[in-house]
Amino acid sequence: MNRSHAREQAFKLLYSIEIQQDNSEEQIDLYIENNEIESEEVKTYIKETITGIKQDEEEINKLISENLKEDWQLDRIPKVNISLLKLAIYEIIYKKIPYKVAINEAVELSKKYGEDNAHVFINGILASIVKKNDIT
Repeated sequence: MNRSHAREQAFKLLYSIEIQQDNSEEQIDLYIENNEIESEEVKTYIKETITGIKQDEEEINKLISENLKEDWQLDRIPKVNISLLKLAIYEIIYKKIPYKVAINEAVELSKKYGEDNAHVFINGILASIVKKNDIT
């Protein structure tokens, strides 16, 4: 399995969920079917990741909020960036993926899908979370 490919698919689904506000098991299955994802490893990764983010969303949102500038709120952040932050934070905190890998992947995806300076924002928030939580 190519973890970068699986991560990108999970990000796309997470973004869709952020837009539609529908985080049902059916939504996950529909995404997998419509995108013709056949690898069981990729399916498992996507399902576990989306389910895990949903389960720990309150804590993940709190981490993001605590690392925003004073005058910023979660609802002010573009959905692409929120999706990438949630994915990276989930991988770092809950899946114990090395933070350098998770941050690099999130930054690369933000360059592909985000606005011009999204990668700077993503990198800054994630670096702050890693530093404040003494993640090694």
